[in-house]
Amino acid sequence: MRAVFMGTPRFAVPSLSALAAVANVTLAMCNPDRPSGRGQAVVPPPVKEEAHRLGIPVFQPEKARHPEAVARIAAESPDLIVVVAYGHILPKSILDIPRRMCVNVHASLLPRYRGAAPINWAVARGETTTGVTIMKMDEGMDTGPMLHVREIPIGEEDTAETMYGRLSLLGAEALLDALGKLHEGTLREIPQDPFLATYAPMLKKEHGRIDWTCPAREVRNLVRGMTPWPSATTGHRGKSLKILSSVAEACSGRGGEPGEVVGVERAGILVACGEGILRLLTVQPEGRKGMDAWAYAQGRRVARGERLS
Repeated sequence: MRAVFMGTPRFAVPSLSALAAVANVTLAMCNPDRPSGRGQAVVPPPVKEEAHRLGIPVFQPEKARHPEAVARIAAESPDLIVVVAYGHILPKSILDIPRRMCVNVHASLLPRYRGAAPINWAVARGETTTGVTIMKMDEGMDTGPMLHVREIPIGEEDTAETMYGRLSLLGAEALLDALGKLHEGTLREIPQDPFLATYAPMLKKEHGRIDWTCPAREVRNLVRGMTPWPSATTGHRGKSLKILSSVAEACSGRGGEPGEVVGVERAGILVACGEGILRLLTVQPEGRKGMDAWAYAQGRRVARGERLS
Protein backbone atom coordinates (compact mmCIF):
# COMPACT_ATOMS: atom_id res chain seq x y z
CA MET A 1 0.00 0.00 0.00
CA ARG A 2 1.40 3.40 -1.01
CA ALA A 3 0.93 6.16 1.54
CA VAL A 4 1.64 9.85 1.98
CA PHE A 5 2.12 11.08 5.55
CA MET A 6 1.28 14.63 6.66
CA GLY A 7 2.32 15.86 10.10
CA THR A 8 4.78 18.19 11.81
CA PRO A 9 5.33 18.01 15.61
CA ARG A 10 6.77 15.39 17.94
CA PHE A 11 3.25 14.04 18.52
CA ALA A 12 3.15 12.74 14.91
CA VAL A 13 6.49 10.89 14.98
CA PRO A 14 5.29 7.53 16.44
CA SER A 15 2.48 7.40 13.86
CA LEU A 16 4.93 8.01 11.01
CA SER A 17 7.19 5.23 12.31
CA ALA A 18 4.23 2.87 12.69
CA LEU A 19 2.92 3.64 9.21
CA ALA A 20 6.35 3.12 7.65
CA ALA A 21 6.46 -0.37 9.19
CA VAL A 22 3.32 -1.53 7.36
CA ALA A 23 3.12 0.63 4.23
CA ASN A 24 5.30 2.12 1.51
CA VAL A 25 5.45 5.75 2.65
CA THR A 26 6.60 7.56 -0.46
CA LEU A 27 6.40 11.11 0.90
CA ALA A 28 6.30 12.88 4.27
CA MET A 29 4.84 16.39 4.30
CA CYS A 30 5.42 18.82 7.16
CA ASN A 31 5.60 22.53 7.81
CA PRO A 32 8.77 24.43 6.83
CA ASP A 33 11.72 24.71 9.21
CA ARG A 34 11.10 27.52 11.73
CA PRO A 35 13.18 29.62 14.15
CA SER A 36 13.02 28.23 17.68
CA GLY A 37 14.27 29.01 21.16
CA ARG A 38 15.92 32.12 22.54
CA GLY A 39 18.58 32.11 19.85
CA GLN A 40 15.92 31.76 17.14
CA ALA A 41 18.01 29.17 15.32
CA VAL A 42 16.15 27.58 12.40
CA VAL A 43 15.33 23.97 13.28
CA PRO A 44 13.62 21.18 11.31
CA PRO A 45 10.28 19.76 12.50
CA PRO A 46 10.45 16.41 14.32
CA VAL A 47 8.60 14.67 11.47
CA LYS A 48 11.26 15.82 9.01
CA GLU A 49 14.01 14.38 11.18
CA GLU A 50 12.19 11.06 11.55
CA ALA A 51 11.46 10.88 7.81
CA HIS A 52 15.15 11.38 7.05
CA ARG A 53 16.01 8.62 9.50
CA LEU A 54 13.57 6.31 7.72
CA GLY A 55 14.76 7.34 4.26
CA ILE A 56 11.45 8.94 3.28
CA PRO A 57 11.47 11.99 0.95
CA VAL A 58 10.27 15.20 2.64
CA PHE A 59 8.13 18.00 1.19
CA GLN A 60 7.59 21.26 3.14
CA PRO A 61 5.13 23.62 1.42
CA GLU A 62 3.92 26.76 3.19
CA LYS A 63 0.33 25.84 2.31
CA ALA A 64 -0.91 22.37 1.42
CA ARG A 65 -3.74 23.81 -0.68
CA HIS A 66 -1.40 25.55 -3.15
CA PRO A 67 -1.71 23.98 -6.62
CA GLU A 68 1.95 22.91 -6.70
CA ALA A 69 1.53 21.13 -3.36
CA VAL A 70 -1.62 19.35 -4.53
CA ALA A 71 0.18 18.28 -7.72
CA ARG A 72 3.14 16.97 -5.69
CA ILE A 73 0.86 14.77 -3.61
CA ALA A 74 -1.09 13.54 -6.62
CA ALA A 75 2.16 12.54 -8.32
CA GLU A 76 2.70 9.95 -5.56
CA SER A 77 -0.53 8.11 -6.55
CA PRO A 78 -1.17 7.14 -2.91
CA ASP A 79 -3.66 4.56 -1.76
CA LEU A 80 -3.85 6.34 1.59
CA ILE A 81 -3.04 9.73 3.10
CA VAL A 82 -2.45 9.75 6.86
CA VAL A 83 -2.65 13.11 8.67
CA VAL A 84 -1.40 13.61 12.24
CA ALA A 85 -1.21 17.11 13.76
CA TYR A 86 -0.41 18.69 10.41
CA GLY A 87 -2.15 21.93 11.37
CA HIS A 88 -4.09 22.64 8.16
CA ILE A 89 -7.63 21.82 7.04
CA LEU A 90 -7.21 19.94 3.77
CA PRO A 91 -9.18 20.98 0.68
CA LYS A 92 -11.27 18.60 -1.39
CA SER A 93 -8.55 18.63 -4.06
CA ILE A 94 -6.32 16.69 -1.63
CA LEU A 95 -9.04 14.59 0.03
CA ASP A 96 -9.95 13.20 -3.39
CA ILE A 97 -6.40 12.10 -4.27
CA PRO A 98 -5.93 8.75 -2.46
CA ARG A 99 -7.48 5.60 -3.87
CA ARG A 100 -8.78 4.51 -0.45
CA MET A 101 -9.17 7.56 1.83
CA CYS A 102 -7.54 10.28 3.94
CA VAL A 103 -7.41 9.35 7.61
CA ASN A 104 -6.61 11.54 10.60
CA VAL A 105 -5.22 10.60 14.02
CA HIS A 106 -7.02 12.98 16.41
CA ALA A 107 -6.16 13.16 20.12
CA SER A 108 -9.67 13.17 21.59
CA LEU A 109 -12.81 11.09 21.80
CA LEU A 110 -14.68 12.69 18.94
CA PRO A 111 -17.01 14.48 18.57
CA ARG A 112 -15.70 16.03 21.81
CA TYR A 113 -12.76 18.43 21.53
CA ARG A 114 -12.62 19.03 17.83
CA GLY A 115 -9.88 21.48 16.92
CA ALA A 116 -6.22 22.33 17.38
CA ALA A 117 -5.56 21.70 21.10
CA PRO A 118 -7.69 18.73 22.26
CA ILE A 119 -5.17 17.46 24.81
CA ASN A 120 -4.81 20.79 26.63
CA TRP A 121 -8.53 21.52 26.79
CA ALA A 122 -9.50 18.02 27.93
CA VAL A 123 -7.13 18.37 30.91
CA ALA A 124 -8.02 22.03 31.57
CA ARG A 125 -11.73 21.19 31.70
CA GLY A 126 -11.24 18.42 34.22
CA GLU A 127 -11.91 15.39 32.03
CA THR A 128 -10.94 12.06 33.59
CA THR A 129 -10.93 10.14 30.28
CA THR A 130 -9.69 10.99 26.83
CA GLY A 131 -8.30 9.02 23.90
CA VAL A 132 -7.57 8.88 20.21
CA THR A 133 -9.99 8.75 17.30
CA ILE A 134 -8.97 7.53 13.85
CA MET A 135 -11.25 9.47 11.52
CA LYS A 136 -11.97 9.49 7.79
CA MET A 137 -11.38 13.08 6.77
CA ASP A 138 -13.89 15.35 5.08
CA GLU A 139 -13.83 19.08 4.38
CA GLY A 140 -14.91 20.08 7.89
CA MET A 141 -12.80 20.53 11.03
CA ASP A 142 -12.62 17.05 12.55
CA THR A 143 -16.17 16.26 11.39
CA GLY A 144 -15.62 13.08 9.36
CA PRO A 145 -16.88 9.60 10.30
CA MET A 146 -15.02 7.73 13.04
CA LEU A 147 -13.16 4.56 12.09
CA HIS A 148 -11.53 3.44 15.34
CA VAL A 149 -11.40 4.74 18.93
CA ARG A 150 -9.03 4.03 21.83
CA GLU A 151 -9.61 5.41 25.34
CA ILE A 152 -7.13 6.28 28.08
CA PRO A 153 -7.61 7.70 31.61
CA ILE A 154 -6.38 11.14 32.68
CA GLY A 155 -4.83 10.78 36.12
CA GLU A 156 -5.22 13.35 38.88
CA GLU A 157 -1.55 14.33 38.52
CA ASP A 158 -1.48 14.28 34.73
CA THR A 159 -0.83 17.46 32.78
CA ALA A 160 -1.19 18.24 29.10
CA GLU A 161 2.52 17.50 28.81
CA THR A 162 2.31 13.99 30.29
CA MET A 163 -0.82 13.18 28.26
CA TYR A 164 0.87 14.40 25.07
CA GLY A 165 3.44 11.61 25.21
CA ARG A 166 0.96 8.90 26.14
CA LEU A 167 -1.55 9.90 23.46
CA SER A 168 1.20 10.14 20.86
CA LEU A 169 2.01 6.46 21.38
CA LEU A 170 -1.65 5.49 21.63
CA GLY A 171 -2.30 7.27 18.33
CA ALA A 172 0.29 5.10 16.59
CA GLU A 173 -1.27 1.96 18.07
CA ALA A 174 -4.77 3.03 17.06
CA LEU A 175 -3.58 3.81 13.54
CA LEU A 176 -2.17 0.30 13.16
CA ASP A 177 -5.44 -1.15 14.52
CA ALA A 178 -7.44 0.80 11.93
CA LEU A 179 -5.12 -0.15 9.07
CA GLY A 180 -5.41 -3.80 10.09
CA LYS A 181 -9.20 -3.54 9.90
CA LEU A 182 -8.90 -1.79 6.54
CA HIS A 183 -6.78 -4.65 5.23
CA GLU A 184 -9.28 -7.22 6.55
CA GLY A 185 -12.26 -5.33 5.11
CA THR A 186 -13.85 -4.90 8.57
CA LEU A 187 -13.35 -1.14 8.98
CA ARG A 188 -16.68 0.59 9.73
CA GLU A 189 -17.52 4.27 9.35
CA ILE A 190 -19.49 5.67 12.30
CA PRO A 191 -20.95 9.18 11.77
CA GLN A 192 -20.30 11.74 14.50
CA ASP A 193 -23.23 13.20 16.40
CA PRO A 194 -22.88 16.97 15.83
CA PHE A 195 -25.04 17.70 18.90
CA LEU A 196 -22.33 16.20 21.13
CA ALA A 197 -19.52 18.23 19.60
CA THR A 198 -17.28 20.44 21.75
CA TYR A 199 -14.28 22.45 20.62
CA ALA A 200 -10.63 22.85 21.53
CA PRO A 201 -9.41 26.12 20.01
CA MET A 202 -5.78 26.88 19.26
CA LEU A 203 -4.03 28.03 22.42
CA LYS A 204 -3.22 31.68 23.03
CA LYS A 205 -1.40 33.25 25.97
CA GLU A 206 -4.63 34.71 27.32
CA HIS A 207 -6.09 31.22 27.76
CA GLY A 208 -3.69 30.73 30.67
CA ARG A 209 -4.83 33.75 32.67
CA ILE A 210 -6.16 32.67 36.04
CA ASP A 211 -9.57 33.85 37.22
CA TRP A 212 -9.36 33.53 41.00
CA THR A 213 -13.17 33.73 41.33
CA CYS A 214 -13.34 30.21 39.89
CA PRO A 215 -13.31 27.19 42.23
CA ALA A 216 -9.84 26.04 43.27
CA ARG A 217 -10.26 22.73 41.47
CA GLU A 218 -11.00 24.52 38.18
CA VAL A 219 -7.94 26.72 38.61
CA ARG A 220 -5.78 23.66 39.27
CA ASN A 221 -7.15 21.99 36.14
CA LEU A 222 -6.19 25.11 34.19
CA VAL A 223 -2.66 24.87 35.58
CA ARG A 224 -2.47 21.22 34.47
CA GLY A 225 -3.99 21.90 31.05
CA MET A 226 -1.79 24.88 30.21
CA THR A 227 1.43 22.99 31.01
CA PRO A 228 3.95 23.46 29.44
CA TRP A 229 2.54 26.28 27.25
CA PRO A 230 1.17 28.91 27.58
CA SER A 231 1.25 28.20 31.35
CA ALA A 232 -1.32 29.37 33.88
CA THR A 233 -0.42 32.93 34.88
CA THR A 234 -1.38 35.51 37.44
CA GLY A 235 -0.05 38.92 38.40
CA HIS A 236 1.99 39.70 41.53
CA ARG A 237 3.31 43.17 42.31
CA GLY A 238 2.95 44.28 38.72
CA LYS A 239 4.76 41.32 37.17
CA SER A 240 3.64 38.05 35.65
CA LEU A 241 3.88 34.89 37.75
CA LYS A 242 3.44 31.45 36.21
CA ILE A 243 1.91 28.72 38.35
CA LEU A 244 3.65 25.47 37.41
CA SER A 245 2.07 23.09 39.91
CA SER A 246 -0.58 23.34 42.59
CA VAL A 247 -3.07 21.50 44.80
CA ALA A 248 -6.73 22.36 45.41
CA GLU A 249 -7.85 22.29 49.04
CA ALA A 250 -10.90 23.06 51.13
CA CYS A 251 -10.99 26.47 52.86
CA SER A 252 -10.65 25.02 56.38
CA GLY A 253 -11.76 28.34 57.89
CA ARG A 254 -8.99 30.39 56.25
CA GLY A 255 -11.42 32.62 54.32
CA GLY A 256 -10.10 35.41 52.12
CA GLU A 257 -11.22 37.13 48.92
CA PRO A 258 -10.48 35.49 45.55
CA GLY A 259 -6.79 35.98 44.75
CA GLU A 260 -5.85 36.82 48.35
CA VAL A 261 -2.84 35.11 49.93
CA VAL A 262 -4.25 33.46 53.06
CA GLY A 263 -1.16 31.57 54.14
CA VAL A 264 2.57 31.17 53.47
CA GLU A 265 4.00 27.81 54.49
CA ARG A 266 6.94 25.61 53.61
CA ALA A 267 4.43 23.42 51.78
CA GLY A 268 3.40 26.32 49.55
CA ILE A 269 1.59 29.62 49.17
CA LEU A 270 -2.14 29.43 49.90
CA VAL A 271 -4.41 31.53 47.70
CA ALA A 272 -8.17 31.93 48.16
CA CYS A 273 -10.39 31.11 45.19
CA GLY A 274 -14.10 31.54 44.53
CA GLU A 275 -14.49 28.19 46.25
CA GLY A 276 -11.68 26.54 48.20
CA ILE A 277 -7.98 27.34 48.32
CA LEU A 278 -5.19 26.73 45.83
CA ARG A 279 -1.83 25.75 47.29
CA LEU A 280 0.91 26.94 44.93
CA LEU A 281 3.75 24.39 44.89
CA THR A 282 6.08 25.60 42.14
CA VAL A 283 6.06 28.95 40.38
CA GLN A 284 8.08 30.84 37.77
CA PRO A 285 8.60 34.59 38.23
CA GLU A 286 8.84 36.79 35.16
CA GLY A 287 12.29 36.43 33.57
CA ARG A 288 13.36 33.66 35.98
CA LYS A 289 13.42 29.87 36.09
CA GLY A 290 10.82 27.77 37.90
CA MET A 291 11.25 27.50 41.67
CA ASP A 292 9.64 26.18 44.81
CA ALA A 293 6.79 28.44 45.94
CA TRP A 294 8.23 28.67 49.48
CA ALA A 295 11.55 29.91 48.05
CA TYR A 296 9.67 32.50 46.00
CA ALA A 297 7.72 33.60 49.07
CA GLN A 298 10.90 34.00 51.11
CA GLY A 299 12.75 35.88 48.37
CA ARG A 300 9.86 38.28 47.74
CA ARG A 301 8.68 38.34 51.37
CA VAL A 302 5.17 37.38 50.37
CA ALA A 303 2.76 38.02 53.23
CA ARG A 304 -0.81 37.14 54.10
CA GLY A 305 -3.32 39.60 52.77
CA GLU A 306 -1.49 40.28 49.49
CA ARG A 307 -3.50 39.91 46.31
CA LEU A 308 -2.70 38.09 43.10
CA SER A 309 -4.36 39.79 40.15
